[in-house]
Amino acid sequence: MKRLITITAIACALCVCLPVQAQDYETRHEIGISTGILSNSTWVSFLEDFAAATISAGHVSYGEQKFTGPISAEYFYHVSPLIGVGAIGSFTTQKRDINVDNTKSGEAKYNYFTVLPAVKIDWYRSKNFGAYSKLGLGATLRTEKYDYNSSEDKSDTSVMFNWQASLIGIEAGVPNFRAFLEAGFGEQGVLVAGLRCRF
Repeated sequence: MKRLITITAIACALCVCLPVQAQDYETRHEIGISTGILSNSTWVSFLEDFAAATISAGHVSYGEQKFTGPISAEYFYHVSPLIGVGAIGSFTTQKRDINVDNTKSGEAKYNYFTVLPAVKIDWYRSKNFGAYSKLGLGATLRTEKYDYNSSEDKSDTSVMFNWQASLIGIEAGVPNFRAFLEAGFGEQGVLVAGLRCRF
């Protein structure tokens, strides 16, 4: 039974990959821009809110939050019809109020600059449609600035490990220009939408 499952899995993989390999790729370069929701930076912010409220027994909390991004740009060079290698750059900003005993005492501002070397696997690509997965591993530079009403302002900079794993992506359009939508998790978000072109 295990052997049958293994053979079936290999056959399915070949059926998916062969159409990609059979295509004649005239373009190797690919660039894209996108935006997403619920990035890793957003999750870090939610965890910090929870930790601050828990450690201070509710005396310190964060108020309304405003996010810009993540806004991302990516480049891939296709070394084969199946595999592209490149990098993802992403930028996110955040502002939120700092509250002490439910009274605003200042404001926190954050910037997240992310670079992720990445690999993209095109499972299927036709003239008007494509399906792929993407994985990037890298780091984020986080800058923080705290503006307090009654004390000296503070700032800090830190670097943290980061990633993007888009488990499934679909793209549609003309051969060299397409819209895409991805589902996964990471610094670009759990849902990512954008445009890309090949040349």
